Amino acid sequence: LASAFAAAAGGRTVPEAASLCASAWMRAAAFTSAAAPLSASTPTAAAAQQQQQQQQQQQRQRLGQTPSQRGFATAAGAASFALGAAADAPLMVQLPQRAWGAAATLPASAGDPKRASLGVLREPFAAFNQTTTPMGQILRPLSSGKGVAVSTRCVFPSSKVVVDEYELDRFGGYKLTGMAVDLLAYLQKHKTKVALVPDVASADKSTAAAGIANSISQSSNEVLMVSPTAFGFNEQAAQDNSFMAVAEKPGEGSGGLTRTVLSEFADLYHQLSSVHGVNVSLFEHSLEHGTPDACFPNNWFSTHAAGEAAGGNKEATLVLYPMKCPNRAAERRPGTIDVLKSRGYGRVVDLSGEEAVGKCFEGTGVLVLDRINGVAYVNVSERAHPDVARRWVDALGYKDLVTFRSFDARGSAVYHTNVMMAIGTGVAIVCGESVKDVSERKRLMDSLSKTHEVVDITLQQMDHLCGNAIEVQSRLGVPIMAMSTQAYNSFTADQINAIRRHVADIAHAPVDTLEKVGGGSVRCTVGELF
Repeated sequence: LASAFAAAAGGRTVPEAASLCASAWMRAAAFTSAAAPLSASTPTAAAAQQQQQQQQQQQRQRLGQTPSQRGFATAAGAASFALGAAADAPLMVQLPQRAWGAAATLPASAGDPKRASLGVLREPFAAFNQTTTPMGQILRPLSSGKGVAVSTRCVFPSSKVVVDEYELDRFGGYKLTGMAVDLLAYLQKHKTKVALVPDVASADKSTAAAGIANSISQSSNEVLMVSPTAFGFNEQAAQDNSFMAVAEKPGEGSGGLTRTVLSEFADLYHQLSSVHGVNVSLFEHSLEHGTPDACFPNNWFSTHAAGEAAGGNKEATLVLYPMKCPNRAAERRPGTIDVLKSRGYGRVVDLSGEEAVGKCFEGTGVLVLDRINGVAYVNVSERAHPDVARRWVDALGYKDLVTFRSFDARGSAVYHTNVMMAIGTGVAIVCGESVKDVSERKRLMDSLSKTHEVVDITLQQMDHLCGNAIEVQSRLGVPIMAMSTQAYNSFTADQINAIRRHVADIAHAPVDTLEKVGGGSVRCTVGELF
């Protein structure tokens, strides 16, 4: 059969080829399974192989894809590394010369014959006269072997890096299977953990790399939020929250306040869920619940992954907290707690009994956590009792507790720590000016600067709730910083650039009414689910 088909391809007429095929079929049918195979060294088979190679070369020449034309050189001339030790892990490649787009095929010399998949890096938004960014400045493997470091510069829209996907074909070369795939999406597809850092050369020293090495994340792609369906001014909370302004109580008037806040909240939800792919478990509340501040759920619960705090927390944990105001304690609805427990936390630490003795400790409102390094920051206030803070640190296995007292521009005590500071994977936002005690301020700033780039905000910026930001993970598994539009517009350009050096994006939404009446901002609306 091989001889007949080779003859047909060599220019025989259709009847001649048909006759050859028919006779070959009859001869093949007479052979037993022990018959010797046709030798590949016969003149007919050799001619067919030579003709096949000529056709492939002609096709590449027609497409302008010969190695000399496209700058593919050899594997030795290209920068490359494999995404892991597994045999099926793709080889990441940067070609030695700019290819000006994807090619339909690549020769075997562009990759490694042991690797069936290639990912070829490109910079489609670099001008014709720009120097190509070396692969070692775009991404590199982490020394832990558990992921890669990626430069934040390479995920910004104007300097985005994309990947052309290739698979080994039956001719020994590589065939294009996907074009201009987002670099982060490509890495996620291949289940590769990413440390997003300003400088990949020093990435191994970063908190992001430490998190990947220990399988711990500072932020989560899953959060719990409560839509403000029965929102109103909370008289009880206003006693020590100087950020609140008097307005309609829940159910008063025409309900215009509730509808305004709902509209703002819906935009925030859209930004997080639809735009950035954060997985939001969304609840609601009614007037009967008697919980005007229910849209700030992070105060009454928190969740913690096994291994958090540099391994200090031994099992997945749900914590319930003692609240200062009775109508805030009512936010711990049994049905919502049941949903949380259904996620499979092996341990529940219930601190709510401290309410009976007047010791309050309002969750991640008063706790700002460095989850990777195991440091808890607490602004001691009426809502953050130091005794409960120490009990919490012992229960969760954290390495260090940094306490201080913070005051706003009017001299009032700051009610929650998360109003004056926020911690991401690589960046921390803090109002050092609000900590009046010099020794407390020094300890706070020294602790943060050991592991993070610090963005120090002013008292006026704190009033605009710049400290009430939160890092979450996008659908691509990398950090983004979420905040209000008021906060975003209050940062300086240098401060925004400092934040952007450590996150893939900044998500913001205008929640002005919620901030003015509720006295809290975006961070307060998000309860992280680890």
